[in-house]
Amino acid sequence: MGFCKNFLWGGATAANQFEGGWKEGGKGPSTSDMLMGGTHTVPRRITPEMEEGAYYPSHEAIDFYHRYKEDIKLFAEMGFKTFRMSIAWTRIFPNGDDKEPNEEGLVFYDHVFAELKKYNIEPLVTISHYEMPYQLTKKCNGWVGRECIDHYVRYCETIYKRYKDVVKYWLTFNEINAGTMPFGGYMSLGILNEGTTSFLDQVDIPQLRFQALHHQFVASAKAVQLGHSINPDFKIGCMIAYMTTYPYSCNPKDMLKMQKQDQIHNDLCGDVQVKGEYPYFSKKYFSSQNIEIKMEPEDEEVLKAGKVDFYSFSYYMSSCVTEDESVTKTEGNILAGVKNPYLKASDWGWQIDPEGLRYTLNRLYDRYQIPLMVVENGLGAVDEVKADGSIDDGYRIEYLKAHIQQMKLAVEDGVELWGYTPWGCIDLVSASTGEMKKRYGFIYVDKNNDGTGTLDRKKKKSFDWYRQVIASNGEDLAER
Repeated sequence: MGFCKNFLWGGATAANQFEGGWKEGGKGPSTSDMLMGGTHTVPRRITPEMEEGAYYPSHEAIDFYHRYKEDIKLFAEMGFKTFRMSIAWTRIFPNGDDKEPNEEGLVFYDHVFAELKKYNIEPLVTISHYEMPYQLTKKCNGWVGRECIDHYVRYCETIYKRYKDVVKYWLTFNEINAGTMPFGGYMSLGILNEGTTSFLDQVDIPQLRFQALHHQFVASAKAVQLGHSINPDFKIGCMIAYMTTYPYSCNPKDMLKMQKQDQIHNDLCGDVQVKGEYPYFSKKYFSSQNIEIKMEPEDEEVLKAGKVDFYSFSYYMSSCVTEDESVTKTEGNILAGVKNPYLKASDWGWQIDPEGLRYTLNRLYDRYQIPLMVVENGLGAVDEVKADGSIDDGYRIEYLKAHIQQMKLAVEDGVELWGYTPWGCIDLVSASTGEMKKRYGFIYVDKNNDGTGTLDRKKKKSFDWYRQVIASNGEDLAER
């Protein structure tokens, strides 16, 4: 027993990290366009206004805007069945509250989808991926303003109707559970509280953050209902940054701490979007944090009626939690933890745990009983271009191979898994640091952290390996 014959193999990207063309075709500034470049030790700074001469990585990114035909041809050469991409909200509504959509932006995605169709690649579209119109941040502090719901739904209606015959799979928000943490205040929710200087050093007001998250829940539910009314064949999913955690020890206190962390940072958002209601544990959590969610009378009914069709998630690593403050800490995707002595880690300190993916797939399917998709997974590493131009990223092959093997075992366990789109199938700008040095792709892009480079594309060793994986539907994982 292996992957189903129509399994969706592909790769994942985000407009703000690879599209570029930030002022072209009538596009307006997004929240990500206001983030300067940073490093692993220097956080990306948010500039309330654009600063002349400063470097903003998203402005050019890797220039998919002008090179989409070249890139999609490479994806097709690998045999992609699907391509996860996002639509830049500000290409369609430059200010967010515009009365009419921007036709030039719509035409750009017409061309992208036509190119994908040419190669029989199914688009998997994230409607909002860590960006929103910056004008809405200035006008209503992002999703804190309830009016954002109507602006988002109007945006959804526009793209649903425009692309209803070419896009079947949609995700309403990327890693929506980032909003449960201070990190997500600006990046995910567009909140810019006074005194905030970077998205990793935010002046956090939990009441505003969870109120904004509630508005996203309502917007997502309305988008699901609207999408199904426009095309009943649409499959609309949620997307969660799944943070797999283990208790560091068999101390019951560690177990309880892990459970509480799971509930708030993993389960709360999944429960609202899949089950259509806030989970029982949220009431006590909100009370303990002095958070009061202000709901309109119809909100609970909207959440019930707008449940998603499938659950998608990112999985990169796992971590441990403990009450013991003396245990060594480790880095992580969104949420860090303590070091697991049984695991190796990447150059960025992310602990590599393929078995954790099988565990996570089983946990999610047991909890929700709806189809799953792994829409982000990958290894960020420093790739070296050798004198002969080759790039031997065997470490990436080893990482992906181990995770695919565990996905297959999860399918054999009985999990219904629809697809797999490794993150950054082509090198792109890091969301957390704005760097190019941390690379994930099967395709190398000649660009440096400071924005210099030719932008030329080059195949890595993993390119041909992934092509054989797709061609064999995950049966041939051997490195040659």
